[in-house]
Amino acid sequence: MNAGTKGAARANGAIGGPGVALVHDYLVFLRGAERTFAAIAAMWPDGPIYTVAYSQRATEGRFGGREIHASWLRWLRPRRSTLPFLLPLYPHAVEGLHTRRHPLVLSSSFAFAHGIHTDPEAVHVCYCHTPFRYAWHERDAALARAPRPLRRPLARTLERIRGWDRAAATHVTRYVANSRLTRRRIERFYGREADIVHPPVDLDRFEPLPAGQVGDHLLLVGELVAHKRPDVALEAARRAGRAMKVVGGGPELRRLRARYGERAEFLGRVGDAELAGLYARALALVVPGVEEFGIVSVEAQAAGRPVIALASSGAAESVIDGETGVLVESGDPDAFAEAMREVDFRAFDRHAARTSAARFAVPRFQAAFGDAVSRAFESSSSAGAGSRAAASRN
Repeated sequence: MNAGTKGAARANGAIGGPGVALVHDYLVFLRGAERTFAAIAAMWPDGPIYTVAYSQRATEGRFGGREIHASWLRWLRPRRSTLPFLLPLYPHAVEGLHTRRHPLVLSSSFAFAHGIHTDPEAVHVCYCHTPFRYAWHERDAALARAPRPLRRPLARTLERIRGWDRAAATHVTRYVANSRLTRRRIERFYGREADIVHPPVDLDRFEPLPAGQVGDHLLLVGELVAHKRPDVALEAARRAGRAMKVVGGGPELRRLRARYGERAEFLGRVGDAELAGLYARALALVVPGVEEFGIVSVEAQAAGRPVIALASSGAAESVIDGETGVLVESGDPDAFAEAMREVDFRAFDRHAARTSAARFAVPRFQAAFGDAVSRAFESSSSAGAGSRAAASRN
């Protein structure tokens, strides 16, 4: 039994009864948040999963054989491309998922999962990837990208979601943030404190290559959406005269391919094995956006490659400046282009990168998260016992 499983066992042993409910926003693709949730779910293999919508195929069977409760929204068959259009429905769909028979609820939330209904006496620990970005720190950008006739109704929808989000946060027993940046946002938007447990990376997926097998191209990995700022990476590579490979799809794909297709190779979405090879053969990974943590930064280091990232990003919590990558102070293309031109990325030690990535191995995450859950449950139980004793004395 590893340390993470021991943490889960302590919590399970303390609660007894029907056990733990596991909650995630929606399971209709497999990205960093879903991989993190899979690591959490593995700690409680008998715990039922509650989610707005579920696709076994889209999640590559990671949750096959589990007891899964999906909301009424599943009948609309939400997909990656249709999720934004269902925005007003998500809070209602989450509220329709009842976990009242569970004394311990663990939610994994980047949007609405922390608003799940629980028993009034239940302990609810939320692993927060980010407060819902389009209602908070990305609200203005979301409105600017919307068609003009839709901006006013979208603004009203986002304002309603803000109110719902604040209220939902008051019912969470304890937040666990994935980074310092997310912890600051939880405090700013919700007025709540949070522990920090960095998300996990499956190191076994990656294998560093000898320097002679590394290419001359840079790599960009992630959904091609505006807030991840792929334009910055592609424009910087163009100015620096560097070739780039791009992994990922999304609404910006067609525009970016039309503009940068001569110098950049757009590969679309790829499987785990192919992605591991792409990391290992890249000169460096570029992370141009303000990531809450940036799992791709750890994945690149696990494959032995350095990272170029913003110093103000959550990636700074995994990238060691000058040792496993370069942290750029400014987010404009010229600053990234300078790093691309001036830094000798072949000089970085692949073993140092791998050692850095090992700090975020799955067992370490499970140990830290299990401990956080146990502390929250034990603290809440002690407080409840004290309240009951005081009531009996009165």
